[in-house]
Amino acid sequence: MSYASGRTFYDADSHLMELPDFLRSHADPALRDRLPRIHVDAPRLQAGLADAAQRGAQPPEYAEELIALGAGLIAGPKGYQALGAFNSAERSRALDLLGFARQLVFSTFSAGHAFTRAHELPERYAIARAHNRAMAEFCAGDQRLFGVALLPLDDVERTAAELSQIQREGLRAVWVPHRPCGGRSPGHDELDPIWAQLAEAGIPFLLHVGGRPLQIDPAWMNTGRAVPTDWLGGGENVRGKDMIALHHDAETFIGSLVLDGVLQRHPKLRGGVIELGAGWVPSLLARLDWVAEIWRKSEPDLRALRDKPSEQILDRIWFTPYPYEDLGALIRQSDSRLYLFSSDYPHVEGGRNPLGRFSASLTGASEQAQSNFYADNFARLFSGQI
Repeated sequence: MSYASGRTFYDADSHLMELPDFLRSHADPALRDRLPRIHVDAPRLQAGLADAAQRGAQPPEYAEELIALGAGLIAGPKGYQALGAFNSAERSRALDLLGFARQLVFSTFSAGHAFTRAHELPERYAIARAHNRAMAEFCAGDQRLFGVALLPLDDVERTAAELSQIQREGLRAVWVPHRPCGGRSPGHDELDPIWAQLAEAGIPFLLHVGGRPLQIDPAWMNTGRAVPTDWLGGGENVRGKDMIALHHDAETFIGSLVLDGVLQRHPKLRGGVIELGAGWVPSLLARLDWVAEIWRKSEPDLRALRDKPSEQILDRIWFTPYPYEDLGALIRQSDSRLYLFSSDYPHVEGGRNPLGRFSASLTGASEQAQSNFYADNFARLFSGQI
């Protein structure tokens, strides 16, 4: 028996762990030497990386040990030591054991290169192009794997060209940075053709942790005492105080998208907010509704909104709660049509038994609410693709 059984489960967040040459080996030849190698600083993620880079697969005997875990695979080794972390054939075997009927696949490290303003624009888009080729290749052999492309938004012409390439590659969704790219709101007129292209193609846009810098201003960490390392043992991942603000830019991005009228102008556009938690979602809905009501007196864009912001989000934006959040309480405060199940496999942040934790928080929830969370909302997000 697989880990997930008894109903249909769609997984809205998983990852591949890129090997060092992931980008360069899929880059345009003229730009190959300008693209970065994937470098892993965190000590807890380095386990298994050297052997993975050499073999491109888990050692056969070790792979058999992982397969023998059966339904316990989810609680087994994580990162590069997990089954299917970087090898597509192994990922298919892992999915057999996990039991998820569909699984979104994000990269782990590449977005930090494609979305950072530390790289010049040509390099950002070259990184995205190489990543998207590699992701399409990883997911091509298994229809259960829904590959997520990287799509910078800084240069509209380049973005449109990359989006057309993404469509040709057959990738299922695009990950966009949740910041004002190119000095523009996501509701800027110049970006409307991009949202229109996504809507017409039925390709959802996704925000994901890592779509902007993870850490807060260093001044907030200045206590006169030693600054803590992150939980992976390095210095660039999330720390306790970073969690206070981790979702803030995503909340601003979604709020701006709605208040600028993007969802109203593009009724087929759908999106998701992944691995940024959901405890903030009920207050977002209430806040946007009263903002739209009060400021409509002075702002033409808000007067033009036909439906409440909360209704627009309820119809077309979805969120993944963390496994330690009280999903049942979130549903009671808002609506079960807002939330998606996710495992975060093979990242350790997803926990050793996410279904167990979500199931416990859903005690007493209706069958429809549970079906919405585990499968139906994912199917709505990917309407026409399932």
